[in-house]
Amino acid sequence: MSGPGHGEQRTLGLDGSPEPEGLRAVLRRFWGYDGFRPLQRRAMEAVVAGRDSLVVLPTGGGKSLCFQAPALVVEAPGPALVVSPLISLMKDQVDGLVASGVAAACLHSGQDAGERRRVLRELADGRVRLLYVSPERLVGEGSDAFQASLPGLGVPFVAVDEAHCISQWGHDFRPSYRGLGRLREALPGIAFHAYTATATERVRGDIAAELGLVDPEVLVGSFDRPNLIYRVERRLDRDAQLRAVLDRHPGEAGIVYCISRREVEEVAGRVASWGVETRPYHAGLADGVRSRNQEDFAEERAQVVVATVAFGMGIDRSDVRFVVHVGSPRSVEHYQQESGRAGRDGLPADCVLLHSPQDFFTWQRLLSGDDGELSAAERRLLSAMQRYAGTPRCRHRALVEYFGQAWERDRCGGCDYCLGELDHLEPVDDALVLGQKVLSCVVRVGQRFGVGHVADVLRGRATDKVRDRGHDALSTFGLLAEEPAREVRSFVDQLLDQGYLAQAGDRYPVLGVTSSGRRLLRGEEVPVLFRERHRARRPAAPSKAERESWEGVDRDLFEKLRELRRELARERGVPPYVIGHDAMLRDLARLRPRSGDELLAVYGMGEKKARELGPRLLALVADHLQGAAAPPPP
Repeated sequence: MSGPGHGEQRTLGLDGSPEPEGLRAVLRRFWGYDGFRPLQRRAMEAVVAGRDSLVVLPTGGGKSLCFQAPALVVEAPGPALVVSPLISLMKDQVDGLVASGVAAACLHSGQDAGERRRVLRELADGRVRLLYVSPERLVGEGSDAFQASLPGLGVPFVAVDEAHCISQWGHDFRPSYRGLGRLREALPGIAFHAYTATATERVRGDIAAELGLVDPEVLVGSFDRPNLIYRVERRLDRDAQLRAVLDRHPGEAGIVYCISRREVEEVAGRVASWGVETRPYHAGLADGVRSRNQEDFAEERAQVVVATVAFGMGIDRSDVRFVVHVGSPRSVEHYQQESGRAGRDGLPADCVLLHSPQDFFTWQRLLSGDDGELSAAERRLLSAMQRYAGTPRCRHRALVEYFGQAWERDRCGGCDYCLGELDHLEPVDDALVLGQKVLSCVVRVGQRFGVGHVADVLRGRATDKVRDRGHDALSTFGLLAEEPAREVRSFVDQLLDQGYLAQAGDRYPVLGVTSSGRRLLRGEEVPVLFRERHRARRPAAPSKAERESWEGVDRDLFEKLRELRRELARERGVPPYVIGHDAMLRDLARLRPRSGDELLAVYGMGEKKARELGPRLLALVADHLQGAAAPPPP
């Protein structure tokens, strides 16, 4: 069929009636959007043209629309097939589509027999435009019967969501995803499309190979999320630093990530003691408890969830205003994915990383194989994350360049470095010489001691341990005698963070010089070292994006709309963000519509939502305006 703008195309809505609409009209009618985000149109046109594609767009970049909108445009008797990894993710996607007027359904193990029969009847009647299924249903054990039924459904294309799960280098590797290429045999001639938020060039190549993509349209959006404000802090007082973030976001949703289950329980209890409705989430909880805690967060009964990395992929809540890592993630890919769960609605959100060199030693222990050694791939990923955490520079630039993209701006205006919040750090004048002194000391003590002992030798402290080993006679003894202990430890930590030193050992972490460190000793590399000035770190202030996002918004009306959203969600049995995201509510509180036509001008307000929710929304706005105009009581 012809591409967009080159002929009549059919749209099937909830009632199954055909209408001649193109992609832009579909976006306006069903989702209330007037235009395309970067690369969306090209991604959609690849689907409409029947060409394989691989699309990498950041979380919040609108990648789901890249296959949802075309499913309403292509001419086909059956549904587009969407592969999704989690039941909760499928359900939320389908709930959101149905709320917008799109005929969508899912098949998963959590449904009862009656619900499955209903979906199968709708499929047989041609009343489903998007069908969500798990990879196991398609290619797992016992999937033969379902696979055999696919050719008869008239599937126009297959969309593989969270496609990084395919890759053996991906950070959420899932074996069943790697079998999806076999669907080519069941659906010959059907286009396949892969979508993910995070994939390096190597991972993209693996995805394309495993799915057997043929001459795919490869679209890689910017990895930058300009609405996110990145801050990186050395973890000195975890509770105080965490509370400072929560104090900046009273009543707002947030996720706190921890490395261990034990720490999840500890931090969740601490946050709850501050009067914040909090839920823990980790693999050690009973299935029912874990599911209930996730639902409480999704349905706004909990403000904060404290979790391990087991949490996140199934969460589609768009109004997360902060993500805090109280321990460093194991890779930059993980950090991009986890921090990216903030601000999915496009509004500003905080991403705060509290890190310590101990985090990386912990990951080394957790990720080591039976031989106690990290794989080369794991070591490379961990080192890159350590460099991100330990090198003060523009955070947006660091992330974008890690994923192989160019950064062309001077300052991002959305990180602690570019906002001038790091003025408590003063660059060391001769970082090369200082770095060589520290590394030389590590070598002189045989690379068999930890941070404390090395710091004692450098500061010239003749402790019993130092004297017993004769380290008070070393040439490096007292090289940094004028430096405070805290500063020397900080220099060691910075060299660890930047990959010049590494820690090893099963129980007691000892320092060793890396290949980069040996180049530093030869003067071939120069570290970036800072010392603390005698002043407090500048408090975090709202960024320009944060200030602009509230311009013209009636905040009292916004809070009333949030409460109405919760009420409408309870009535319909769906999460509040299915009713409408914060960006829609802020636009409502900015425009304060008085009629149906004005309501349709609100960002994210599709026709079905305007028709079903409009009377309640307009009544609330009218009541608010009347109350604001009324004279104060005598």
